[in-house]
Amino acid sequence: MKSSVQWRKSSYSGTGNCIEVACIHSAPWRKSSRSGGNGNCVEVAPVATTVAVRDSKLPTSGDFPHLLLDTDTWTGLIAAIKTGDIA
Repeated sequence: MKSSVQWRKSSYSGTGNCIEVACIHSAPWRKSSRSGGNGNCVEVAPVATTVAVRDSKLPTSGDFPHLLLDTDTWTGLIAAIKTGDIA
């Protein structure tokens, strides 16, 4: 997954020692092509070196995803779902 998030820092920050925050609103959220139209879906988006996961019914709930997984954990989760280890 390619990330297209926007990184921001405070206008008060100097030239160093600042924290940048990823704005995930612009992330390319998507649902599985196998998801039904009943609204019981999750959406995923690449965010830097992680994958954000949110409930499709609450896309802006608190402006944060419910889960933020590193790519290894995401890959393991998908593998476990595909093999039936997680229903």
